[in-house]
Amino acid sequence: MVVLLSNTDNEPLFAQIKRQIRRQIVTGAMVTGDELPSMRRLALDLQVSLITTKRAYDDLEAEGLIRSMPGRGCFVASQTGEYLLEKKRNLVQEKLAEGIALARDLGLERNDAQTLFDLLWENE
Repeated sequence: MVVLLSNTDNEPLFAQIKRQIRRQIVTGAMVTGDELPSMRRLALDLQVSLITTKRAYDDLEAEGLIRSMPGRGCFVASQTGEYLLEKKRNLVQEKLAEGIALARDLGLERNDAQTLFDLLWENE
């Protein structure tokens, strides 16, 4: 599992951790049964407080992406195909909403933004 944090990002550290772990689960980089590092180990590795990693793990567990087994650790929870598809859609929706907000802030017309989307879709 790879997590990279940015101190210059406006997003809180716990949210960066949560987002990156969620993405790895949803994209299949981490699969059902994979063990996550302990909260303490991750906090040490990332040089953040234990509270930061605990909050990220608690949120991921509340979303049903991981499960905590006392005395054993945290593991990627079993996911159905439909559940993973919904999570993927949510991730894309978040990013598209950010892009739309930026386009509006910059005064782009909807047609211009749609053209950019179509070009990017075809060229990526």
